[in-house]
Amino acid sequence: MLKLLKTHFGYDSFRPLQKEIIDTVLSGQDTLVLMPTGGGKSLCFQLPALALPGLALVISPLIALMKDQVDTLCANGISAALINSSITPKEQAQVMQRASAGDLKILYLAPERLGSYGFSEFLDSLNVSLIAIDEAHCISEWGHDFRPEYRNLWHLRKKLSKAPVIALTATATPRVRRDILSQLGMEQASVFVSSFNRANLHYSVRPKYQAFDQLVELLQSHKDESIIVYCFSRKNTEETAKKLTQAGLPALPYHAGLNKDVRQQTQERFIRDEVPIIVATIAFGMGIDKPDVRLVVHLDLPKTIESYYQETGRTGRDGLPGECILFYSYADRRKHEFFINQIEEPDERAQAMRKLEDMIIYCQTPACRRFCLLTYFGEDHQATTCDACDNCLNPPVEYVDATEISQKILSAVLRTGERFGMAHVCDVLRGSKKKRVIELGHHQLSVFGIAKNLPIPALREYIEGLKKLSYLQQNLGEYPTLQVTIKGKQALIKNESILLPPLTVIKKVLTRPSGTTLEYNLETFEKLRALRKQIADQQNVPPFVIFGDKTLHEMAYYLPSTLEAFSHLFGVGKQKLEAFGQQFIDCIAIQTAEQNLKEKPVPRKASLSITNSPPQTSSTLNETKELLEQKLSIKEIAKQRGLSPGTIIQHLEKLLQADELPDITHLKPKDKDFQKIQKAFNKSKNKTLTAIFKQLDEEYSYDELRLARIFL
Repeated sequence: MLKLLKTHFGYDSFRPLQKEIIDTVLSGQDTLVLMPTGGGKSLCFQLPALALPGLALVISPLIALMKDQVDTLCANGISAALINSSITPKEQAQVMQRASAGDLKILYLAPERLGSYGFSEFLDSLNVSLIAIDEAHCISEWGHDFRPEYRNLWHLRKKLSKAPVIALTATATPRVRRDILSQLGMEQASVFVSSFNRANLHYSVRPKYQAFDQLVELLQSHKDESIIVYCFSRKNTEETAKKLTQAGLPALPYHAGLNKDVRQQTQERFIRDEVPIIVATIAFGMGIDKPDVRLVVHLDLPKTIESYYQETGRTGRDGLPGECILFYSYADRRKHEFFINQIEEPDERAQAMRKLEDMIIYCQTPACRRFCLLTYFGEDHQATTCDACDNCLNPPVEYVDATEISQKILSAVLRTGERFGMAHVCDVLRGSKKKRVIELGHHQLSVFGIAKNLPIPALREYIEGLKKLSYLQQNLGEYPTLQVTIKGKQALIKNESILLPPLTVIKKVLTRPSGTTLEYNLETFEKLRALRKQIADQQNVPPFVIFGDKTLHEMAYYLPSTLEAFSHLFGVGKQKLEAFGQQFIDCIAIQTAEQNLKEKPVPRKASLSITNSPPQTSSTLNETKELLEQKLSIKEIAKQRGLSPGTIIQHLEKLLQADELPDITHLKPKDKDFQKIQKAFNKSKNKTLTAIFKQLDEEYSYDELRLARIFL
């Protein structure tokens, strides 16, 4: 399994619990896996799929996630495909034919497909060795993302009863876990619960005061990095994206109300690093598998801890630092309460209100936010401080004297008859001329306008502080009115000092976490990023499918000059080493020469057994070879095979290396161009493509240079 892990995925060791889970799956046992986003869930079924005979079926509700995973698997030399609404009937038929013929190892399916006409007969034609159910919490009504079509999965389990089932989720409370096992008939399954702690993520909550200005400042500190901003409504999503773009921060909106093609194009541009910021509705899961998102911002309050945890989990999936910032205001809570009160079923309404209260507790807690999250998911044995959230890094040093403003607030609650909520009390204190204030005669009260110099967010925060310390209490009914407690009345009568935490609106803004990354050469990293983007565009895949940021960091730190050294980098498997290794080494070489950098030895781990023996030609190379023998052009072959011209030129190089390249005289560049390129190669001390590209003033593309090099 370690050999498969290194060959296909480029990793030298397993993450926690992966080996135990894989061993359990291979033994034929049903398995439930709870592992946080970015913890390596996918490998737990992808790797056994390679070792088991036949085909692995993967059920996933997220169309975009399927595409990303299939792209990544194919780039790693694994035969995988998908069937969902994003492909045409003709493409679906081709995939089904490949699956029935045994040409696929992994097939991704949307759950709705299982009930479609004729699909049951298709399943009969397959040799299924494993069923993987991703996002398994969707099967539970107690989960945050219940999908009725998931309830039909027991039919699949019954039909393919000999194949073991592995159900996986990143967000499930103990109650949801029990429901998953019950719904799938997996009561005897082995259950693996990884820690929900994402140690590389930094959590913070900020008061929603001048939130857009704070957001712009945040995004500027993460310039050119991938960022997701979540909003409550579609309208806010579009307005925020527009305002950010006007502020010089290119952003695109993403919500369920947009045309399907627009959503798909937006997502493609985001995962291909063509637009850095996506503004999305919190109600619509993007289902992206982009590992290098560095910041997730919630401009509005999420409905549940589960959805918040899942959405923040989209940052730092590559293990590098990620930042999660939530803007909180009481007004957002009221928005959710309004919609919850529209729910007719009493139990469902009560459950939604409880989940919202848990979210409010997270926002208002003065304790460690990570501890709050982990406790919610049943991890009560964790440390109570983390040194990676705002409360741990910037706790209140001491409570401050807030007697004067507290007396004003308590008096305003009493003078208005303890019959109003926070918003109305704030209006009275600030001297608002709103119609309701005037109609009630509250503009004539002695407390009217006595706090007019304080902004509403500050007043709200003082009121929340008085509630926490039991000077005020709030009714939990349909109308959350404020009341002064006995403790509050005594404080007024006796003129007692009232100490509250200092306002967070004036707290120092925390800097982003530095993490424990390598001190890599920044200029080299940017050049490697540019090369990765160029290759990704040629291959028509997202950049992270070529190599992740962590791999580029290691390239820019160790500066390997040989394929042997390159093979020991994180994330470099055999397929990617052969396909892209030399191009990145060429890029590194020009940087080391220009900046006078020195190569560092890469720690030796698992070897890919690099030898000088000619490689065996694969079926895909043979297809290209047959078309070359028909004297077709590079462009014609690329079009016929549905590949990029760059990939076809790679095939030529591999055929040459294997000494199986047919006569390609018809592809030789024009004499004038060829002589010019030949002269540049002969003249250059550094024979890398990057060096030749620059020497010729970028007159020829990399593909043109690589083709000419074959004839040299």
